[in-house]
Amino acid sequence: MQLFATYRSRATRNLWAAAELGVTLDLVPVWQTYRLRDPAAADAPMHTGSPEFLEMSPAGAIPVLRDGDLVLSESLAINLYLAKKAGGPLAAQTDGEEAQMVQWALYAMTAMEPHTLPILYVHAEKRRDTNEGLAEIGTHVLALERPLKALEAHLTAHSYMIGHRFTVADINMAEVLRYAQAENGVIERFGAVDAWLRACQSRPAYTAMMAEREKEPAILG
Repeated sequence: MQLFATYRSRATRNLWAAAELGVTLDLVPVWQTYRLRDPAAADAPMHTGSPEFLEMSPAGAIPVLRDGDLVLSESLAINLYLAKKAGGPLAAQTDGEEAQMVQWALYAMTAMEPHTLPILYVHAEKRRDTNEGLAEIGTHVLALERPLKALEAHLTAHSYMIGHRFTVADINMAEVLRYAQAENGVIERFGAVDAWLRACQSRPAYTAMMAEREKEPAILG
């Protein structure tokens, strides 16, 4: 299977999952256009605006998984596919567990990421110390209150997202929440969520993946 992406993207979710599942992915570098100093250069690497990539992914977004004739985008969907294909304890064991994995993936994307990712961007763009940046963070922290309370209730009653064991559902949710860790205190206020997230991020596959991510330059060229 080929994964078209870079480490500094949502592909971290897929690379972490693959390592946990024992699945081999051939990582084909596709850079976000904004990370290239000159994406129009003749020797520019394949990027999200390259015609050959757009033929495969008209949305022009990474990651994209290719498995034979199947071309799959959306990182959380890719993880659900990888887990189902690999089987084992990280995958759903029943139809009910599969439905719950889809439920939590949708919740992460609709209720969490629209607010966790902007928090990360404020920090990455070094706007944390501006009035506008603080206001933006405040808005998103407030919006996260309700979904984090729901997750806190769930993780107070359950050790993990699904089936009282670590699964791909934990990877999906943990990677969405990681963005909010850029702002101190957002996750820490929810004790069960914080403890669960730290446990997920202490796993060897996660730390190895993040080490590779840190080696990758933020800007190429």
